[in-house]
Amino acid sequence: MSGTGLFLTFEGIDGSGKSTQARRLAETLRAAGHDVVLTREPGGSPGAEEIRRLVLEGDPDRWSAETEILLFTAARRDHLERTIEPALAAGRVVICDRFADSTRMYQGLSRGDLRQLVDQLHALMIGREPDLTLLIDMDPETGLSRAKGRQGSEERFEDFGPELQQRMRAGFLDLAREYAHRFRIIDGNRDMDSVAADVTEIVLTHLTRTR
Repeated sequence: MSGTGLFLTFEGIDGSGKSTQARRLAETLRAAGHDVVLTREPGGSPGAEEIRRLVLEGDPDRWSAETEILLFTAARRDHLERTIEPALAAGRVVICDRFADSTRMYQGLSRGDLRQLVDQLHALMIGREPDLTLLIDMDPETGLSRAKGRQGSEERFEDFGPELQQRMRAGFLDLAREYAHRFRIIDGNRDMDSVAADVTEIVLTHLTRTR
């Protein structure tokens, strides 16, 4: 799983604005001459997109946490094989909206202490961490309000309510301390341009140091 590219991920609670910031970063880097792949999880490959519909739509209790872990891991493996690894091997910058850290939080903590299971499956089937992870930190109430305001069909996790978002925010901040070498925390409680400016500065600095 080695390559010369750069693997960047965005993480955060629902409604934190990470998807918007991932798109904006991709546009900025492309304008600067970088070869960029913008992708997402679950999804990012045909097989993984099929699994996305299974896990993000429907009743909140549609799947057990254990079943979700297996589904997300299967989607991630296909995504890794078909999209991420080939792009990194070609020297491209891969920007991914969510990756394994989201599974560590949503399935590992949301309905029980299953973090060890998530990490075991990750080590067995994935075996890769991002080079850099940008955590868009957001007030849970504001994030949930934004997420519900989208009125889309992929609201299964938002339907768990504000308590889940509060636990997820605390969990993401704990994860940022655990993997401090690759996490950068960005205050998402600001206008999009200010957040984007911080994101761009962090990523361009990282690219300068590693290339």
